[in-house]
Amino acid sequence: MTHATHIRRDVDPRPRLLDLFCCQGGAAKGYADAGFDVTGVDIHPQPRYPYSFVQAEAVAFVLEHGAEFDVIHASPPCQHDSDCQRLQGNTHPDLIAPTRTALQATGRPWVMENVRGAVPKLVGPVMLCGPMFRVATYRHRYFETGGGLTLNQPHHPPHLVPQAKMGRPIPPGHYGQFVGNFSGVDLARRVMGVPWMNRDGIRECIPPAYTHHIGTAALALLTATGLGVAA
Repeated sequence: MTHATHIRRDVDPRPRLLDLFCCQGGAAKGYADAGFDVTGVDIHPQPRYPYSFVQAEAVAFVLEHGAEFDVIHASPPCQHDSDCQRLQGNTHPDLIAPTRTALQATGRPWVMENVRGAVPKLVGPVMLCGPMFRVATYRHRYFETGGGLTLNQPHHPPHLVPQAKMGRPIPPGHYGQFVGNFSGVDLARRVMGVPWMNRDGIRECIPPAYTHHIGTAALALLTATGLGVAA
C-alpha cells in the first residue's frame, strides 16, 4: 500500500529525481543542492525526510512510476552485505539484483549505491570517500550507474588522519566512524552535513557531498542529451 505525503503539485522547473530506499535523506540533500526536485520512497515512515515523500515498497514503486522521473537513485538496504550483520548472524534480503532490473526497465539514468561488502555484486562501481570532498570521515560508498549516466573514479587521498575505534568517543585529531551506537551525534551531524538526522539516520546515510558530486554529473548528462522528462 502506498501512502503519499508532501508531494509537490506545483510546476517546478527543476529536473525530478527519485530517491529509493531513502531513509532520512542524506542522498536527497546532495541531489537537492545540485539542483534536483527530489521525491523519496521508503517502505517505512520517514518523518525526518526533508523533501517530498511516498511510503511504498521501492522496487514496486519504481516499476510503476520510475519513468516519470528524470534520474533515479537507489540505496538498497546494505545490511545483507555489512560485516557487522554477518558477524551477528543476522539475515536480511538481498535487493541489489531486483533493484537493478527495475532501474534498467525505466529507461532513465540511474545510480545504485551500497557498501564494500556488496562490491562483487556491483558492475563497475565508483568508490567515494569523505576526504575526496573535504568531509572528515572515511565512509566508503560504492556507486554503480546505468541508463547513460557514468562517473569517473576520483583520486582517493591516503587515509592520513587516525580514525577513532568504533563506538568510542572521538579524540582530538581523529575522524569518527559514525556507525552502530556511536557517540557524538552533534559532531556527526556537522561533519556529515545532516543537521536534521538522529543517530539511526546518520549511521546509514550517504554524506550529501557524495550525491552533490553525482547530481552534478547527472545534470550535465540531462543538459547534453535532452533526456529530461519532467518539463
